[in-house]
Amino acid sequence: QVQLVESGGGLVQAGGSLRLSCAASGRTFSIIGMGWFRQAPGKEREFVAAISWSGGNTAYADSVKGRFTISRDNAKNTVNLQMNSLKPEDTAVYYCGTDPDTTQLIDRPQRVHYWGQGTQVTVSS
Repeated sequence: QVQLVESGGGLVQAGGSLRLSCAASGRTFSIIGMGWFRQAPGKEREFVAAISWSGGNTAYADSVKGRFTISRDNAKNTVNLQMNSLKPEDTAVYYCGTDPDTTQLIDRPQRVHYWGQGTQVTVSS
């Protein structure tokens, strides 16, 4: 059993920055991969970024490359998403997700077994 809690969302002007955090609890005795996803109203949940908790591998959606950075602090069981140069089209609910039973990058919603509750990010024009 894994519990995930996102935080750090809010309202920001275009061009601004936000830092999201995902805190994991429960089944965290092993290093697991983590992914960030987002879902806008009327849209499907889409991949944003992923990181492995061993090996330092990362992946990003084309839409956020060069603007977002995913990082981890395994000692604190947290994964972060630094979002810079935000655009109105980044507006969405952002979710973190994981599957503790796989070592693959969590780079698509189909690979997520546990989801957080989401945190709202709103970027104004």
